[in-house]
Amino acid sequence: MDQSPFIKPEISIVVPVYGAAGLIGELAEKVTAAVSNIEGGYEIILVEDYSPDQAWENIETAAKKYPHVIGVKLSRNFGQHAAITAGFNYAKGNWIVIMDCDLQDNPNEIPKLYAKANKGYDVVLAKRQEKKHNFFKRQFSKWFYYLLGSLTGTEQDASIGNFGIYRRSVVQAILRMGDYVKYIPTMVQWVGFNVGYENVKHGERAEGKSSYNLRRLISLGLNVILSFSNKPLMLVVRLGLIISILSILFIIYNLVFYFIKGMEVMGYASLIISLWFLSGIIITSIGMVGLYVGRIFDQTKHRPVFIVEKTVNHED
Repeated sequence: MDQSPFIKPEISIVVPVYGAAGLIGELAEKVTAAVSNIEGGYEIILVEDYSPDQAWENIETAAKKYPHVIGVKLSRNFGQHAAITAGFNYAKGNWIVIMDCDLQDNPNEIPKLYAKANKGYDVVLAKRQEKKHNFFKRQFSKWFYYLLGSLTGTEQDASIGNFGIYRRSVVQAILRMGDYVKYIPTMVQWVGFNVGYENVKHGERAEGKSSYNLRRLISLGLNVILSFSNKPLMLVVRLGLIISILSILFIIYNLVFYFIKGMEVMGYASLIISLWFLSGIIITSIGMVGLYVGRIFDQTKHRPVFIVEKTVNHED
């Protein structure tokens, strides 16, 4: 389709890029082939999140070959969801697609998502029928989404990730959210709109390995829970109330025991156990409050979620 890359397209494909330099050319080729017949034109926005390989050089090469490829290079590694947010800011399409750069999200599924969206949906999320991640990551994902759903009061599905298509009004609503910590799936649920689902095949990772190791997965989970839920604080409050009630009952028990049989010397073990238990609860409570205060501190600094170092094929 012969179209100026600076005319507002029908569809924008946002791809955060990290650790998959060798796939950039194939990615651009496959996405172009998949969406080139969509009426109204398209653009492909590759957001390089300070990848340790030659990703940016390959993005520049792809941008020279494909005029619809826009490269955005971030000044440092801000994280996947910050990179997606950067892509949102550059996307001009009426519809915006998010997909990963490792080709586990099949570009050939994009027309299916687009067709489903045009049936009256504002968001269509890809539901992966069989995730091709390793056993550890599948199990962590399963329990992470269960815990996240429980603590945030939202429905979470481990088979659903970022891959999907979003109406521009949905993306604009997400961008208006002032949260410093970005997590797109939960933000999509929070803004509402009419959401549909489409079954897709999840491919094998074509190159490299996921950057989400155990430490980063735990950090992501903690950040998301603290940013989107105050239930951990409520759980601590409930635990404190339960301990207080048990303490009152224990006092009543000792008073009754005193009037019936007389007071006995309490054991050393019970005293030490009570001391350590209550100290642990107090320290945990203070730590929990401290984490939330830290998130408030980060939010009040109003630092940018991402910083763009340079772009290619973008009209400023």
